[in-house]
Amino acid sequence: MFKLLILCIALLSSLGSFAQECPDPPQLNQEIVLLARAKIKKKVGRGECWDLAEYVLDEKGCEWDHQYVYGRPVDPLKECIFPGDILQFEKVELKWQEGRTRFEESMSHHTAIVSKVIDATHIMILHQNTDEFGKKVGESDFYFNRVTKGKIKVYRPVQPSN
Repeated sequence: MFKLLILCIALLSSLGSFAQECPDPPQLNQEIVLLARAKIKKKVGRGECWDLAEYVLDEKGCEWDHQYVYGRPVDPLKECIFPGDILQFEKVELKWQEGRTRFEESMSHHTAIVSKVIDATHIMILHQNTDEFGKKVGESDFYFNRVTKGKIKVYRPVQPSN
């Protein structure tokens, strides 16, 4: 638990510094977001969460392992997270409170695409196979500071170099 807390603090502080220092997202990432946004309110593939990532990566001819490594691993402690990057959640648990109401959510094994980086703790994600959207693509807020457990891997889409 302590290790996760340190990792989250480091991630958040690095995102905070990158928020103003990050260059524009790579062109491929921008194209990935456009493809994914075009599918909002539509079912992609079988409606599984990874089907959206598979769709955008295959449409753009990207290299990936066709399992859960969606491109080049990104170390968010050393580089920016961009819209178009793909997140793989493993055993992630979130907790937060709004007023007097407490919330808990879990993502035991989930895939999403970053659609927008708002600040050090807040991004928007595109995903499907959720309680909120069912088997159709939707866009949700995601707050890193709500993560209490688990691991989030970040991948940058890559095209083959010819």
